This record gives sequence, C-alpha cells and structure tokens, in this order.
Amino acid sequence: MKGNAKIIAKLNDLLSDELTAINQYMVHSEMCANWGYDTLHKMLEKRAIDEMKHAEKLIGRILFLEGTPVVSEYKKIYIGAKVEDQFKNDWTAEEGAIKSYNDGVKLAVEVGDNGTRELFESILKDEEDHIDLIEAQRDQISQMGIQTYLGEQIRSEE
Repeated sequence: MKGNAKIIAKLNDLLSDELTAINQYMVHSEMCANWGYDTLHKMLEKRAIDEMKHAEKLIGRILFLEGTPVVSEYKKIYIGAKVEDQFKNDWTAEEGAIKSYNDGVKLAVEVGDNGTRELFESILKDEEDHIDLIEAQRDQISQMGIQTYLGEQIRSEE
C-alpha cells in the first residue's frame, strides 16, 4: 500500500530517534555493568531492547507503506560520564521522543492514516513509561542521595 510521503518521512525521523536511543542506552547500560551497578545495567538494557522493538515496528510500517527505511542516520548521542548525567541525558531523549510521537499522531490524523496513528500511540505509551521510570530514579537520587542510591544498584555476590 503506497503511503503518504509526509508519514514515511516522519516514520524515518522517528526511526533515527530510536536507533540513536538504542546506542545511547546500550552504552549507558554497559558503563553501569562495568561499574558493578547490575540493577541499573539490567534496567537500561531493557529500555534499549524496548527501543529496538520500536525500531523494528517502524521499519515494518515503512515497508508496508512502500517506503525505504533509513537506518544509517543517527541524531547526536549524549553519553553521561556519571549515572546522574546518564539519567539527565536519557530523560532529554525521552522527552524529545514523546514530543515527536505526539507530532506524529497529529500528522497521521491529518492525513487519515489510522494504522500509523495507532502505531505512534502505542510507542508513545512506552516512551511515557520510560520517562516515568527515569523520573522515579531521579527522585530516589534526590531523596536518598547518590551514594545510597548507587549502593542499592550493586550486584550481590551470591
């Protein structure tokens, strides 16, 4: 089915966002693993996998609409040198994703593409869950202090 050119462009723009997020989150995940913060490592790895699933869905939709998925374009990746910086950078990425998916929903409604609208709304819900989890972690850091928070993230030697 031949899709709307604006929708295909938006899908590819969101694909670029997702591919960028995958890389940023995987680097942060591996940094946390390297520091021994096993709980954080697993949390960030799961978020990266969620973003991979989003990318897969976007690629599938682009192909369905007879477009060409662009997988070679990335946005700027922001790597945090400390856990607090990682959360700040990841929050910014999720905030941008939420805005972009909301814009995508509006565009899909304008052009009457309900299939793409439903896809955007589904991914938007995941992105809102991601930012909620990041905000919860930042709140915990604020309430208990970074040292105590990080102490809770260390794997136990069992």
